[in-house]
Amino acid sequence: MTKRAIFPVMLLCLFLVMVSCATTGASPSQRYAEAEACYNRLQRDEERKQYRSYWLNCIRQFESVCRINPEGAWAPAGLYMSGRLYRELYEISRKPSDRNNAHAALERVQNDYPDSAYSKRATAELSRTGGGSGKKSLTEEARSQYFKAEAAYSDLKKSRKKLKYRSYWLEVIREFDAVNEIEPEGPWAAAGLYRTGELYRELYSHSYSPADERKAEEIFREVTRRYPDSAYNKRAQVSLGGSGGGSGRGGQGDPIARLTGKGTTSGTVVSSKDSEDKEPLAGDPTTVTGIRYWSNPDYTRIVIDANRETDYINNLLKKDPSLDLNHERLYVDLKQSRLSEDIERRITIDDTHLKDVRAGQFSPDTVRVVADMKSFEDYNVFALKNPFRIVIDIRGEADSPQPVTASLGDDYHTGEIDRQDSASIARQLALGVRRVVIDPGHGGRDPGAPGALPGVYEKDVVLGLSKTLAKKIERDLGLEVIMTRTTDTYLTLEERTAIANTHKADLFISVHANASRNQSAHGIETYFLNLTTDEDSIAVAARENATSKKNISELQEILNDLMQNAKINESSRLATYVQRGMYGKTSAHYNPVADKGVKQAPFYVLLGAQMPSVLIEAGFLSNPRECRRLMDEQYQRTIANGIVDGIRSFISDTRPPVYVSSD
Repeated sequence: MTKRAIFPVMLLCLFLVMVSCATTGASPSQRYAEAEACYNRLQRDEERKQYRSYWLNCIRQFESVCRINPEGAWAPAGLYMSGRLYRELYEISRKPSDRNNAHAALERVQNDYPDSAYSKRATAELSRTGGGSGKKSLTEEARSQYFKAEAAYSDLKKSRKKLKYRSYWLEVIREFDAVNEIEPEGPWAAAGLYRTGELYRELYSHSYSPADERKAEEIFREVTRRYPDSAYNKRAQVSLGGSGGGSGRGGQGDPIARLTGKGTTSGTVVSSKDSEDKEPLAGDPTTVTGIRYWSNPDYTRIVIDANRETDYINNLLKKDPSLDLNHERLYVDLKQSRLSEDIERRITIDDTHLKDVRAGQFSPDTVRVVADMKSFEDYNVFALKNPFRIVIDIRGEADSPQPVTASLGDDYHTGEIDRQDSASIARQLALGVRRVVIDPGHGGRDPGAPGALPGVYEKDVVLGLSKTLAKKIERDLGLEVIMTRTTDTYLTLEERTAIANTHKADLFISVHANASRNQSAHGIETYFLNLTTDEDSIAVAARENATSKKNISELQEILNDLMQNAKINESSRLATYVQRGMYGKTSAHYNPVADKGVKQAPFYVLLGAQMPSVLIEAGFLSNPRECRRLMDEQYQRTIANGIVDGIRSFISDTRPPVYVSSD
């Protein structure tokens, strides 16, 4: 290369270095200008203003102005604007945490920069948020919120329709929860927190969801811990069934005692949290940390939790009248294991087909868990990983259906059949779809896939999509809908399936969003449970199962046994119709849309489902275009409309014309 050619290259390199330095080391004034541009774009876009992530993106940019130079002239400006944006966000979200963040930022401007022009602005802004964090104003706000929550509860109790839907219960719970968030140390805080526990317990009497029972007990314990001098401390202790411990057997706080004798029940978690939190050392035995169960008269799922993987065997012991054992026993032996000291040794279930579950140290290195069964049809035992747990599915001998031939007379053809008889016939012929369980993937401490845009996570996107879908199914198809979660809460994969089974759902739809290292990957796909050799499907299953491809391969070796009771053909048809509906609706309004088709893979969340079940990947969050679409309410409605069309086609396909006419 000649000297004349080298000189321009050196200039170009120098220019690029200067640009790079300018970009990475932007001055506070440049940071402020970028943050202000972000805010101005947000103000012009009414749709974006409804999404929390866009607000937080701008707030973080203003906060960085103060963070990079707290002593600089631009610091109070950035801090003031972050408080102002939190206050404006609070006007939309009504989340007390947003208002509290606004207070904190604005008060910091007053305290740290009293001579700045922004100190007066902060004072004025604080007056718009309720006068700052003065004790009197917050106490009054908490009191007002408490009575607002009580009014909402009163309205709920007056409406038989609302009492049937979980979403209405959770709205009222959030109202009481806001009382505690407004002033956590104030005189109304304990009352608000205690009432959330009461409502979760009351909701449990309708839902029979173990998550609701667990949540109620967690809240009551929190009341006793945080407010020992409050009158609500004693109330919480009574609700727990003792003096704060909540484990008195047979007492009001004993969830097993409350479950016994009811027709359709779900169990509770009985586990050792201390053992779960400790990492096992090399050479230590596996510790069995808990037993969970869900049950109704013809199905029970039991989950044995352990702190790490171990070998196990299972066997069925026949009745032995000579030993006064007039029932069969299914046992699981965990090798090289010990039983946690504070785990419950016996759980009384006492439903139609299961007597109880017992755990004990069978030998110095073996833990045995025994299910005493009154009657059963069949069972499966399998293990899941990350974390390790053993799942036992027991299907009982349900009441024998009445012969349907005598019912298919003239009244049936003319549509004058009684509604209860109609529903009975539908279930006997496996034709009726009355109840759908929708499962928004991930949640709580499991955020799912991160989006291409900052602050976007799969758990939030699929929850919004699932709520939209639930409303459309109820409105357009007239079906009952149960959601496994309606808030940002964590559920295990096996718990989601158990909810669908114990509620005797007719369809199970798990809603997810995809991700790929290749940001150009895009499209919609629908899965059903089956074996697969497709690498892409295995990768998707591994991600959704929170496990490795190796574990997926091992799971497929035992999947044949697990699928004996799975409705694979029906699930395949449902997946085909849902995929066709989603692609048809989206491609009519958006471009480009990729139809990635119907696929099969071993998803944990579909294992053991006793109804047609599918898992939807509604798009790729890792693709910037599809990430923006999935955050858009109109796009979510379009996807939901496609799923509803698919369900409608599935119902029409699986029911004969004579049955359709009777509806």
